[in-house]
Amino acid sequence: MIRSAIAVAATPLLMATPLFAQQVTPPVVTPTVPMAVPTLAPPVITVPPLSDAQATLLDKLLNGDIVAQGLKSAATASTTAPTKQELVRAALDHARAVHAGRLSEGDFQKDWGLRPPTYDPTPAFADAVRLDRIAAWFASLPPPYAGYDGLRKGLQTYRSIAAAGGWSPLASGPDFTIGARGARVLALRKRLSAEDKDVSTSGDTFDTSLLDAVRRAQRRYGLNPSGIVSTQTLAALNVSATDRVRQIMANMERWRWLPQDLPRDRIQVNIAAAVLTVFDGDTPVQSMRAVTGRPGDETPMLSSTIHSIVINPPWNVPTSIATKELWPKEKANPGYLKRNGFKVIDGTRLQQQAGDQSALGRFKFDFANDYSVYLHDTPSRAKFASFSRLSSHGCVRLEKPGELADLLLKGDPAWTPELVDAAVAKGDTVRARLTKPVSVYLLYWTAFASGNGQMNFRADPYDWDGILASKIEARTARQTLAAR
Repeated sequence: MIRSAIAVAATPLLMATPLFAQQVTPPVVTPTVPMAVPTLAPPVITVPPLSDAQATLLDKLLNGDIVAQGLKSAATASTTAPTKQELVRAALDHARAVHAGRLSEGDFQKDWGLRPPTYDPTPAFADAVRLDRIAAWFASLPPPYAGYDGLRKGLQTYRSIAAAGGWSPLASGPDFTIGARGARVLALRKRLSAEDKDVSTSGDTFDTSLLDAVRRAQRRYGLNPSGIVSTQTLAALNVSATDRVRQIMANMERWRWLPQDLPRDRIQVNIAAAVLTVFDGDTPVQSMRAVTGRPGDETPMLSSTIHSIVINPPWNVPTSIATKELWPKEKANPGYLKRNGFKVIDGTRLQQQAGDQSALGRFKFDFANDYSVYLHDTPSRAKFASFSRLSSHGCVRLEKPGELADLLLKGDPAWTPELVDAAVAKGDTVRARLTKPVSVYLLYWTAFASGNGQMNFRADPYDWDGILASKIEARTARQTLAAR
């Protein structure tokens, strides 16, 4: 029996030799049809029937929260009381909107590259009804960020201002500052006091206290705090309270597009303010000015992961820039391309060689995205001194790229600051891969609250705020009808 077992066990090995390949006829292989694996349908979650008390509470919460969360500009009275089934549908729709955004996929523009994760509120809502914890469930829905909470409080403040009549626009005229007198100064005091309770509304003299108030306002609007009331300052002050409400609504929606748990180590770029900040949790550890896309060459909103840094990067010029800008310069001034370090590849493409002239400077921070944008250095430093820094073709230029590179490569013995400096000085193009890739978010914040709750605003250079606020209200109106 043992010998027989050994022989059987050896047969596969023997059959591999030429001799046995000639003597043994292999068995006929019959094709088998793979067995279909049944797909299990997700369990159906049934929401328990609402009690009368729960229905009353839910109706009250919905009517208040739809306005408080910036989904509608103002409350509207309903002519008929909703049924319990309608309340359930409205609650589930509201939960999706507050937790993961009001827009549907078709509402997003191409350059709004952020997408909220899918969210099904039904299981949690069913538990809330069953355990009679509807109010607590409602409170848990909004994004869990201090930035969102600040906007929600600011929304309430500016709604109150708008409901009280807002403020009157300031008349245009010559620039004025400390020492000025007259009706324009009195009007300025009244206007500033609407947002700054420390401003006295009496007196028509531009004194030192009013100078401080003007500077505070200019900082809130991201302007040069010169204390001089000029065209830019007047334009910011003359944005109506109603428009500020819509601006806050738009920014609240963008918060809802972010994941519920942001990565602890991350880089955030505020496109509208043109500022980059590195975070460790909720603590900013590094900040610098940036240059972002000018209107027409918008920097897209997106999230990705920086995986490597290219030292001494060449610039592969996009066809659009080569066609619209560089080839015309060469035609008007022959030799322009060669003098600026460009070479022609395959007869059509342009590449600017690495070096002091390169538009990408000495550092390029790479991350995957559908828009071919990245963070990079620049030899053109003058723009960083400006308070208006929307000037790029869509990529993000950095004020202190070397410091960012050292921070991201910290702890990697292959890329100490000294070795990075040596690689830069050598001039060869090399890629430093991060041992710890870092999340990066390009975001469009035009309204945000400071630590003391004071609202700050930036210009809306891409006109995205008004578009988004209109989409939010239109989608809310359609969903409200659908829930009935």
